[in-house]
Amino acid sequence: MRYTITGATGHLGSAITEQLLTQTDGHQIRLAVHTVQKAAKFQDSGVEIVPIDFFDESSLIKAFSDTDVLIYVPSKSDQAFARVTELEHVINAAERARVHHLLSMGFIADQVNNPFALSPFYGYLPRRLAGSGLSYTIIRNALYADPLKPYLPELIERHNVIYPVGDQALTFITLADSAKAFAKVAVTPKLLKNHQIYTLTQSRNYTMPQLAALLSEASHAQIGYSPVTLAEFEAMYNQDGEGHMLASMYAGGALGLLNEVSDDYQTIMGHPATPLAEFMAEN
Repeated sequence: MRYTITGATGHLGSAITEQLLTQTDGHQIRLAVHTVQKAAKFQDSGVEIVPIDFFDESSLIKAFSDTDVLIYVPSKSDQAFARVTELEHVINAAERARVHHLLSMGFIADQVNNPFALSPFYGYLPRRLAGSGLSYTIIRNALYADPLKPYLPELIERHNVIYPVGDQALTFITLADSAKAFAKVAVTPKLLKNHQIYTLTQSRNYTMPQLAALLSEASHAQIGYSPVTLAEFEAMYNQDGEGHMLASMYAGGALGLLNEVSDDYQTIMGHPATPLAEFMAEN
């Protein structure tokens, strides 16, 4: 089997590569990346590293050739149009390269009424794949729990969680658990079903007072819940121009669109996802 992974130098793509190396020989893995030098840490594992440009289909066709499972991790972009255009190039190239199966990353903010700035891409993804000639599987991630750890000192200083989601709940998955599930699905034929969509979440969701209580216990500090407005949140976290994207995501959360809970992780891995309390207590 030949596995090709896009985005292998990013957080999720890199973690998937590491997990896949525990499941199969490195010589069966090809990393399709923008900057070959950034993937140097994997060279000793025997993986093949090839350059791609998501907007140059010839580079994609070359990278996707002789691929049994293409693991598509989208590039980082806060523009839905750019993501959709990238997807079109990936699908066209995968069809022309005769990729046997495409395993794609999705996200739970894909509902038709979700105001998240990237919701158009995540909503378009399953519809476009359904209309393609490709065999495909989608794994939808919940919110990553990982940013909560570096964010914790700021929350301690503020004495409050400030996410503007009101009385609605959020659900999480760790990056490590997501990567493990991707690798397991990729190498397991009975899980790699055509048209299958999995949703990765922990076994429960959290309202903001519940999240604040958990973070208080993890940090041994008193943290409450005092939300800011969406406009305030956008202004506070507009570094690199990402304020609108982040605020729009929590606008979806305020509508109850980020609270989904699924047992798909247990179906894939045979055990529940790492609980948030356990994850926050690590290190």
